[in-house]
Amino acid sequence: MKVTPLHIFIDFEFTMPENRNYPKKFFPEIIEAGIVAVEKDKIIQQYSNYIRPSAFPTLTNRCKSFLNISQSDVHNGASFVELIDVLNSYNVQERATVVTWGNMDMKVLRNNCEYHRVPFPLTCKHVDLSMEYKKFFGDQNQTGLWKAVQEYGKEGTGKHHRALDDALTTFNIFRLVEKDKSYLAKPEPTTIGDRIDLSKIINKYAL
Repeated sequence: MKVTPLHIFIDFEFTMPENRNYPKKFFPEIIEAGIVAVEKDKIIQQYSNYIRPSAFPTLTNRCKSFLNISQSDVHNGASFVELIDVLNSYNVQERATVVTWGNMDMKVLRNNCEYHRVPFPLTCKHVDLSMEYKKFFGDQNQTGLWKAVQEYGKEGTGKHHRALDDALTTFNIFRLVEKDKSYLAKPEPTTIGDRIDLSKIINKYAL
């Protein structure tokens, strides 16, 4: 029985320190999750929720301002363990590929799992689409998510730094890159005009 591939596009937003020295021993925690599950290029499920931080439950002013997230947003959000339950529900081991823009999402998720002493839920293939994009276009530096979609002449979905909107934008860029890759893999067949210099024939009979 053939297994249908599943792509899971993920974006997390994290807590941020106020400055380099405050709070002490700070590490980023997931405070918003956006997940888009895709089969055969069709979205089959979406998840969006705020997540309550545990180690540093009070958001810094910098974090609230940059992400436009309030303390009450995260206070009324899901627990980290509930987020893990959602991620485990996709049963990724058999067929899934997780796609993120950058490598921080998986790094922070793994670190948060260690803090909460829960197993890492995404034991499957991971793709950093920002690196794929960089290699494909030969860029020297990694491109930001919304700059990348604008370079395609498109606009991002919703608002930047909203987890579900960024996950949807990542999916849209993935489709554009895969389409470009398919063009390179299957070059159009040459026409008779490509194989024969018709101008020489025309000039010959024009004499």
